[in-house]
Amino acid sequence: MELFQQMAGMGHERVLFCSSPEVGLQAIIAVHSTVLGPGLGGARMFPYQSMDEALTDVLRLSRGMTYKAAVTGLNLGGGKAVILGDPKTDKTEALFRTFGRFVDSLGGLYITAEDVGTDVDAMEWIYTETPWVTGVSAVHGGSGDPSPVTAFGVLQGIKASARFLWGSDSLAGRAVAIQGLGNVGYHLGKFLLEDEKAKVFGADVDGDRIARAREAGVEIVPKEQILEVDCDVVAPCALGAILDDKSIPKLKCKIVAGAANNQLADEKRDGRAVHDRGILYAPDFVINAGGLINVYHELTGYNRERAMRAARGIYNNMLRVYEISHDEAMPTYQAADRLAEERIARVQRMAPQHWGQHWKKTIRERALPRNGV
Repeated sequence: MELFQQMAGMGHERVLFCSSPEVGLQAIIAVHSTVLGPGLGGARMFPYQSMDEALTDVLRLSRGMTYKAAVTGLNLGGGKAVILGDPKTDKTEALFRTFGRFVDSLGGLYITAEDVGTDVDAMEWIYTETPWVTGVSAVHGGSGDPSPVTAFGVLQGIKASARFLWGSDSLAGRAVAIQGLGNVGYHLGKFLLEDEKAKVFGADVDGDRIARAREAGVEIVPKEQILEVDCDVVAPCALGAILDDKSIPKLKCKIVAGAANNQLADEKRDGRAVHDRGILYAPDFVINAGGLINVYHELTGYNRERAMRAARGIYNNMLRVYEISHDEAMPTYQAADRLAEERIARVQRMAPQHWGQHWKKTIRERALPRNGV
C-alpha cells in the first residue's frame, strides 16, 4: 500500500519490477507520465544499498524526465529505469538483453537510453530485443554517446545564467568548479576551456577520469572540497542530492548550474535555502535537457548538427525561468516547475486520450525491425 500511495503522490502511471535471477537482473522501470508522449529516460546502473533506495531514485528521476520534456517543448513523457548492480563488474550481454525484453513488454510506453553506468554497448544489447531504445550506434541510425550534446546544453545554461546575473554571457576569465568528471563533466570542461577561455576546477572519485581532465587543462582539487571552491559557478555533474543543509552554507559561488539530476536533496527546503543565500540556481531538468534533446532527434532521423542547434534553445528556456523567478519573487526551482506543469495541463485538457496521431504513427513505425535486426 505504501508503494501505491507513493506512486499516487508523485503522479506515476506505472512501475515495473524486473527480476531474472538466471542473469542477475534486478531492475525497476518507472513511467511517470505519458500525457505529452511516451516516457523516455535513461537506464541507470548503480550499486544501490537497498531496493527502497533504488525505488526512490527511479521515482524521482522519472518525474524529472516528465518535467524536462515538458519545459523543453518536446513531445515526450517521463520514464526512467534503474538496474541494481556495479557497472564495473556486473555488465553482461545476457543481463541487458533480458532487460530489453522487459522494456519491450511495455509496448512503447517507455523508451530507454544511456545514463550513469550504461553506455552504447549496453544500448546495442538492448536493441537486439526491442526497438524502444535510443543512444545506439550510428550504424543503427542512432547518435552514439549523447554526453557531448548534454554538456553543450549545460554550457548554454551557464551562459544564460551569466547573462541574467552579470549582463553578459561571456565566461572568459570566469572560474567554474565541476563536480564529477565523467563524460558530461569532461566535455563541459573542454567547452569551457577551449571555447570560453574560462578557469576550470574539477574533482572526481575515479583516477582515470582525473588524469584525463588534468591533461585537458582542468585544475584538480580534492573531491571533498569541490563544492567549497571560491568561484563564479559550481557545476554539479555527478550524482544528485548534493545540495543540502550541510553543503549549501559552504558554497562560495554566485551560480549553481550543472548536469546532475535531482541536485536538491529536498526540493522545497533546499531550493529555498539556495534562493535565500542569493545564489542563482539553474533547475537541473531545464539545464541538462541536451541529452534528452539528442536522443529525441533519433526518433525522427538523427542529425548531430540539428541536435546541437536544438540544444541551444536551453539558453532561452533558462532565461525564461529566471524571469519568472525574478518577476514573481519565487525560487527558480518553483518557476521551472510551473512552466512544465502549465504545458502538461494545457495538453491534457486538449487531448485527454493522450498522444496524438504523430506518436501513434511513430510507434507503429518503430515497432518494425530496422536495418534487418
